[in-house]
Amino acid sequence: MNFKMLICGVLAALLLLGAGSALASGDTPSGDSTRMVAQFSGMKGAGAAKDATGTAADEDIFADDEYADQGPLVADPLYGFNLVMFHFNDAMYHGVFKPIAKGYAWAVPEKPRQWVRNFFTNLLFPVRFVNDLLQGKFDAAYMETSKFIANTAFGALGLADVTSGMKRNWEPERPTADGFGQTLGKAGIGHGVYLVWPIIGPSSIRESVGWVADAYLDPITYGKFTFIEFAAIRTYKNLNDLSLQLTGNEYEAITEGAVDKYAAVRDAYIRFRAKKVEE
Repeated sequence: MNFKMLICGVLAALLLLGAGSALASGDTPSGDSTRMVAQFSGMKGAGAAKDATGTAADEDIFADDEYADQGPLVADPLYGFNLVMFHFNDAMYHGVFKPIAKGYAWAVPEKPRQWVRNFFTNLLFPVRFVNDLLQGKFDAAYMETSKFIANTAFGALGLADVTSGMKRNWEPERPTADGFGQTLGKAGIGHGVYLVWPIIGPSSIRESVGWVADAYLDPITYGKFTFIEFAAIRTYKNLNDLSLQLTGNEYEAITEGAVDKYAAVRDAYIRFRAKKVEE
């Protein structure tokens, strides 16, 4: 835990130093800010946003290349490092993760893989609940609580989403919070600078601080796991998520045919986070 506290402190200091540079025009990029492209990795809080009125599904909110002729949407002084990490992640995705996910999808039926995804989504209830409260989304916090209780009690600890087909007399006004990075953005804190982490993928100083903060709300963090065991659980979760996204994968949709794959992913990610802050 001391190591995690050190990392969180370093990221927080970097956030304070770099917040002023953030996006070229704050957290709302030019153009139609209601359209964005989701990052290729699994999104925190995925599945909860569909309960909000007027929320477009992920597959319906792709922006083709409307940002291609614009300048960077975020400060990128670490371009050299980020580019190396991007190519490393891209090679790992195509050469390791996707082939393994394909084999896993072939060996394990879709229904059990959906159960695994439901379990981890249910387990991350504290992240969504706390950030809903911090953002003033009290109706969404109530919805998340009711779903967590029902799915935990009657859905075999969340393996089954028993609430997905239930009729509702009301729906939350705004989508469920997806993490502390979104909360910081709503507080007016900019990205700082763009970062690409190995394996984790696109991020920024703000989103990295949010990721660490969310880790303290993740029940898995408090399990008595070794580092290897903890990494294995995380890897399995992401592998299972990828196995359910092999068709119509957001990452491939962004990068296929892009002249500059790095810039395409960077700008798509920043637009995605800007959209989340607006919710």
